[in-house]
Amino acid sequence: MRRIGFHIALMAGAALTLAGCGFGDVRSPLPEFMRAKAPEPPALEPAPDVKRMLKEKLDAVFTAASQPTHVRVSEPRPNLRGPGWTACVKAEVVSVTGKPLGTQTYRVEISGGVIADRQKVEAEDTCTAENYEPV
Repeated sequence: MRRIGFHIALMAGAALTLAGCGFGDVRSPLPEFMRAKAPEPPALEPAPDVKRMLKEKLDAVFTAASQPTHVRVSEPRPNLRGPGWTACVKAEVVSVTGKPLGTQTYRVEISGGVIADRQKVEAEDTCTAENYEPV
């Protein structure tokens, strides 16, 4: 009985030792030939027609109550934080009470041909240096 237990322990130890062999991930300190290949980055989708998207669905960026006028958009740029594209959108808007708020600028993220997210632009954002075209 001891002999069977010894063989089982020996086989389990050998299995655990051999389980450590194989390829390391991309960032492991192993030599290049022992590392797994880095995954290919996803292909960049074609540049979206942001003007058409805004004409069809302006409420994805501005609420209807803000009554956006003089809507302008920048060229779409590849998103540096992930897949898709980003563009900057400016418009003259009013508050809920009808008081003019002035020009509001938003950075929109476009993924799969749809405006996925919008964020108000901060002072240090690159949207201030973009060229805008009317929608």
